[in-house]
Amino acid sequence: MFGSQQDPSRTEEATPKRKQKQRQEGNVPKSQELGKTVSLVAGLIILYLWIGPMSEEIKRIFERFLNHSWEFIPTPQNVYSLTIELTVEVCKIIMPILLFLAFASFLAQRLQVGKLWTTKVFKPKLQRFNIINGLKQMLLSPQTILRTLKSLLFSIILAVVPGYLIYREYQNFLPMYYATPEGVASYMLDMGFMLVCYALVPMLAITAFDVWQSRYAYKEGMKMTKDEVKDERKQAEGDPVVKSQQKQKMLAMVMKRMLQDVPKADVVVTNPDHIAVALRYDAQEAPAPVVLAKGADHLAEKIKTIARENRVPIRENVPLARALYKAVDVGDMIPEELYKAVAAVLASIWRLKPNAGQR
Repeated sequence: MFGSQQDPSRTEEATPKRKQKQRQEGNVPKSQELGKTVSLVAGLIILYLWIGPMSEEIKRIFERFLNHSWEFIPTPQNVYSLTIELTVEVCKIIMPILLFLAFASFLAQRLQVGKLWTTKVFKPKLQRFNIINGLKQMLLSPQTILRTLKSLLFSIILAVVPGYLIYREYQNFLPMYYATPEGVASYMLDMGFMLVCYALVPMLAITAFDVWQSRYAYKEGMKMTKDEVKDERKQAEGDPVVKSQQKQKMLAMVMKRMLQDVPKADVVVTNPDHIAVALRYDAQEAPAPVVLAKGADHLAEKIKTIARENRVPIRENVPLARALYKAVDVGDMIPEELYKAVAAVLASIWRLKPNAGQR
């Protein structure tokens, strides 16, 4: 199919980052035929709405000029003034048509592209000056062949439809000899309207196909390889190796800071071999005991070693140690349901050291 991805390795849908980058460079899906069809429909609408006021204005200009033609002296100055006046009047007549067509064309592009303003499309690119690639795109590209076929189909439609209407209406041409100017003008307008309507139906079908095909080709052309997706994910999220190293450094810093707080603890509750939790209670700092450090296995041994070196009491309480290790993070107060168990441990220590609880 025209516009399909030719590279079999590009199987992944474009990421949002790639789409945004291409959009910033002005590479967006856009149908060329949509603008033509919208301009045609807009022209038909504005002419239908404006034909009455426009004809009245033209009639007024002719009546004004013909009624005072005998007063006109064709000097250079008068001819110049008349030219300027007629130019202004004609501009007033056709300006609504041009503005409406401009607005319709802008709306068609805006609906396709959205809000986009970039100057990168004007930057020169060396690949555009590659004559060989240019000739390949002009002669061998599937997109070029498709555009040629669409243009040819448009030409056939615009040739066949008028020919058919002229063949069907030729018997009505001779009576026009006896018609009034208003009748001839009305007949020509009716024929023009009919001509546009007949041509519009196949043009709408071609435009709908072109819109779909342009978006399909854009989507296929934006596809990425698996490696490109991985590389972009690494750039967006960071290299997993680097992130792992950073995480290890952060854990090491947290562990170091945690172990530095163990000497400040009032007691270390153990499992006894696998878990160790260091607690501190100071009513001026917090209304409940706080976990200064906790660890399992090797880290638990480090906590107990530091506690012994700094003469911090170590108490074995398997259920309390497990509950504290699972329920409380370092730096947090213990939950209310553990108050009694922790208070019993602290009370047993303060009984042996009467001044330990006075801070």
